[in-house]
Amino acid sequence: MLAAGLAVTAVAGLSPVAALAADPIKVAAIYTVPVEQQWVSRIDKALNAAQDRGEITYTFSENVANTDYERVMREYAEQGMDLIVGEAFAVERAARKVAAEYPDTAFLMGSSFGPAQPNFAVFDNWIHEPSYLSGMIAGATTKTNVIGMVGGYAIPEVNRLMNAFMEGATAVNPDVKFLVTFINSWYDPPKAKESAFAMIDKGADILYAERFGVSDAAKEKGILAIGNVIDTAGDYPGTILSSALWHMEPTIDKAIEAVQGGNFEPADYGPYSYMSYSGGSFVVDESLAPADAVKAAKEKEQEIMDGLFRVNVNDSEPKSTM
Repeated sequence: MLAAGLAVTAVAGLSPVAALAADPIKVAAIYTVPVEQQWVSRIDKALNAAQDRGEITYTFSENVANTDYERVMREYAEQGMDLIVGEAFAVERAARKVAAEYPDTAFLMGSSFGPAQPNFAVFDNWIHEPSYLSGMIAGATTKTNVIGMVGGYAIPEVNRLMNAFMEGATAVNPDVKFLVTFINSWYDPPKAKESAFAMIDKGADILYAERFGVSDAAKEKGILAIGNVIDTAGDYPGTILSSALWHMEPTIDKAIEAVQGGNFEPADYGPYSYMSYSGGSFVVDESLAPADAVKAAKEKEQEIMDGLFRVNVNDSEPKSTM
């Protein structure tokens, strides 16, 4: 069973997905973007790790159009997959419809909404905690007091991370201002880069890189960037000041364990992305940040881990403050 605190929605009288005799279990993933995209790459990494351990066989489809998503889900279910992982944000009704048609298949889908009987579990990248910490670093490091933020879509999953970052920055520097824009795409590096250039022209000396392309702009202009979801410091040496990282392994491993044990239930797996479950982490390049800022952020990190500080969850669309 899932750890305490998960929003399990099991209803009396309904059985979980039946126990599976086969080992390894068969897992398929469906992605609407290239597997290299930040968010999706974390899922792929966790599934590949499970496959390397011999726990699963793993296959995936990438760049699946929203209009084609239902068909691909159904094909994988018909192939006898034990667990299907994906992202239902733009295809909620279709995804839930397909899942209900295959009650003996476990579904674990990224979603803004809740789980559903008999077999539809949900997850998300709840890395607002490390986002707050990276904001503390940015707020203490900026010299112009202007930070640019480029996001994909203004949806709760993105908004909460950007708002947490902004709160962390203003907590240490009340004078900091933000430029916020959304490119309305999950994967358009050239558009994100152009948006970032516009922010630099308006005085931003640190960029929050929620999308690919932003760090390229920062590197070209010789300013700093904040990473999101994945650690790109190796690709942009001297540019990535701090990052909020997502680790999908705790979520995936719990789902695999449940399917293997025959006790998979529709539940909210989101909390497994919290820092206390090792689903999120905070990194900082100490050569680029003030020493006292690093010390303060690490102290706050420990408070979060000890349960003594709670980062606000604000899903509202962030706005520019200048």
